[in-house]
Amino acid sequence: MDRVLLSGPDDEACLDLGRPVNRGELRLSVAAAQRALTAAGLGEGGTAALRLAPSPGLITVLLAVWRCGGQAVLLDHRLTDAEVGRAVTMLRPRFLLTTPALVPTDLAELPRTPADEDGGVVAVPLPGGRPSATGHVVVQLSSGSTGRPKAIARTAADLERELRAYAMVSGFPGRGERVVLLSSMVHVLGLVGGLLNALYAGAELVLPSRLTPLGILDAVARRDAPTTVIGVPFHAELLAGRTDPPKLPHLRRMIVAGEMLRPGLRELFTQRYGIPLGTMYGMTETGVIATDLTGTGHPWLEPVHGMEPSVAGGELHLRVPESPYLGDPDPTRWSEGLLHTRDAASLDPVTGRVAVHGRRDSQVSIGGLKVDLTEVEQTLTALPGVDEAVVLFADGAIEAYVAGHAAGPERLRELLAERLAGYKLPRRMSVLPALPRTTTGKLQRSADTLRAAADAHR
Repeated sequence: MDRVLLSGPDDEACLDLGRPVNRGELRLSVAAAQRALTAAGLGEGGTAALRLAPSPGLITVLLAVWRCGGQAVLLDHRLTDAEVGRAVTMLRPRFLLTTPALVPTDLAELPRTPADEDGGVVAVPLPGGRPSATGHVVVQLSSGSTGRPKAIARTAADLERELRAYAMVSGFPGRGERVVLLSSMVHVLGLVGGLLNALYAGAELVLPSRLTPLGILDAVARRDAPTTVIGVPFHAELLAGRTDPPKLPHLRRMIVAGEMLRPGLRELFTQRYGIPLGTMYGMTETGVIATDLTGTGHPWLEPVHGMEPSVAGGELHLRVPESPYLGDPDPTRWSEGLLHTRDAASLDPVTGRVAVHGRRDSQVSIGGLKVDLTEVEQTLTALPGVDEAVVLFADGAIEAYVAGHAAGPERLRELLAERLAGYKLPRRMSVLPALPRTTTGKLQRSADTLRAAADAHR
């Protein structure tokens, strides 16, 4: 904590959370929160689940948990009480750190004590909570876009490894620069690529007051310093939708990760703002894996320092010495020092660059003929008037869910039939105003969730 994240001159600006915060102020806030947590009973090896919206409280309490020697379980504040209950039952933290308004109903009668300097965060002791059985400092839940989330744990050494990898990526924000962060800090991109890297590299982290195009652009224009925006493709879509964006001479680039860009978005964004739309590929299990910050290498990405990708049977594998999953390792996800990403990929033997083509399980058989659902999805999103689409295989048939100002399903099917063979066409197609997303901004890929959204729209 003191060596990697909190070091630096007292007067150096490090956070902008509606008002500037320098390192000296941050250290004082973290020390006060540490005293409050110690008084509540959190110590070395203690476990605490954080259910907090993006705020000064989230940052100071998270850093204070680590300074106490504790393990932080990060829960998205938008989860329902039922989802929080399942996570607590599975992981058994000793405390829930949250705001009074976000204490789950079934825990409302439990005692609570202040967990930070101003009392905006409270510590609720949880029945049956246990100390950490491992040396991991953070536990995150995967986004769950295709099913139930997985519990993924990382050590301080692994987080520091990822920060060193970011430091070696040319063009990633560093000292004297600003990062406007749109991604959630309880998920890996926002946590490590946003918050921790800003503290480590000496950049100023800015959280917009509103995640609207105007709110984001106002945050960019707030100060005259080289600025990078970090988010997911959905955020790039929001900004690219502005036909008359303001002049922002200090905006260097936007970087997105989390899912594939729809065709044409990169070019549209650059046309609107005159800066590159860079991409990163990563996983909760490992953090950042490969990057193309210039936006010129598509589809090839440069692996970051220390990452050892390989491809076997068309699937991307990564050298990871220990299983990142809590509990018994799933041999289909990790075995013999290799993480099986389940992503289809190619590896250039000369340059070492990697191209990620989508989920490996996106290939299905229709009447004995192979269909790549990613190909269908990318072709659909390239049609005029289509903003986003999800294509999946369920109950023996291809289904497509589309959002945008396009024509109806029949017209879309006609346009698609001009570009794809008949056996690749979706049997069912639904057009909605918007598609459901996970808390990280990724498109939902659960058949039940998408069907429910389509039924509700109808």
